[in-house]
Amino acid sequence: MLEQLIFTTLAVALFAIGFFKMMHENDTSYLALIFIQAIGIAIDFILYVSGIKMNIFIKVLIYTLSIFIPIIIYMLQRRNIDVIKFIRQTRIKFLLITGNEKKAKEILNTIIKKDPNNYETHKLLAKIYENEGGVRKAIEEYVTCIELNKKDYDSYYKVSTFMIDLGKKDEAIQMLSSLLSKKPDYYNATIDLGNLLMQKEQYKEAVNVFSEALKYCTISYELNYYLGMSYTMLNDFQNAKICYEKSAEINSLMYRSKYNLAQIAMLYKEIDLAEKYFTEAMQDEDLEADSYFELAKIKLIQGQKDLAIRYSNIAIDIDSEKIAAKIKSEPLFIPILIKISIPFNLEKREEKNKMSENEQRAKNHLEETSNITRNMGYNKEEWKTKRQSMDKEYEEPFRD
Repeated sequence: MLEQLIFTTLAVALFAIGFFKMMHENDTSYLALIFIQAIGIAIDFILYVSGIKMNIFIKVLIYTLSIFIPIIIYMLQRRNIDVIKFIRQTRIKFLLITGNEKKAKEILNTIIKKDPNNYETHKLLAKIYENEGGVRKAIEEYVTCIELNKKDYDSYYKVSTFMIDLGKKDEAIQMLSSLLSKKPDYYNATIDLGNLLMQKEQYKEAVNVFSEALKYCTISYELNYYLGMSYTMLNDFQNAKICYEKSAEINSLMYRSKYNLAQIAMLYKEIDLAEKYFTEAMQDEDLEADSYFELAKIKLIQGQKDLAIRYSNIAIDIDSEKIAAKIKSEPLFIPILIKISIPFNLEKREEKNKMSENEQRAKNHLEETSNITRNMGYNKEEWKTKRQSMDKEYEEPFRD
């Protein structure tokens, strides 16, 4: 009887402490603790009223639920180990997983009112606003996270991506530069900063950014590819070639590097090498039509008219609108133009994996440079003979 009296007094007292803490702190996270205590007290009460004698297992369970757990939690709190905080965060995460973001926000805002410097709470609230599309509120919360934790580089990066989405490129460049000065091996920040600098045609600065990043990530095909594009726009084709080669070596499926290598090979009059790279690059759906078109040009240079016609028609079938315009504007195709099947209703292929603005710019630059320098350095007499031969074949159908 004495044991029962002591147990009841202690259990009810601990229950009351938990209840008053919940009311005083306005924190429903205590409900989990109160619920656990209530289960223990209820089991004890039912067994006591019904006169059922408790075995050792039931007694340990009741004492654990009603007394031991709450005592341990309150002792840990006195040592600044906030178990209730852990329970609270677990509950919030559960609400987020189940899609109840409204209730999660209510709890988080309540916590912030009592503790404005709670870093974890601001971080969770920022993620909720981000998921909801509330960009400006998300930025405010992420900025607060940075103020509370100077080493929260992820929040720093998040804000910079929002700046990019909002079209504030200068602010994004400033933030990314600051982030990389603190954490130079932050990969995604490097990619974004380098691409922003290329968009603003600051190619020397982009070269510096990508080169610095390669000190921390030497086997990145992506960094080598972007560095190659930066060198391309600076007309430093020798260094661009080295970068594209490294990119293709690290990732054999990097067909865009191979396409650019093919164009550089054309610049250096390495026709066989260019043909090899264009053949590989056609594996990329976005480059397939262009690769066939470039192969047709190579075959015309080599005097292989039939293959040039074949490749031209394949390119037309893949993307008639783009390739037809290229063929019509390229004097090289005049001798075989009548043999190319250009449809009346031109259709452009739907591009599923469209190149970025920077990729397209580098690609166009290489193509234009290659076209300008194409006839420079070839054997003029040999090319003149091939051209006259093809012109003659082109004119024959009109002689009748």
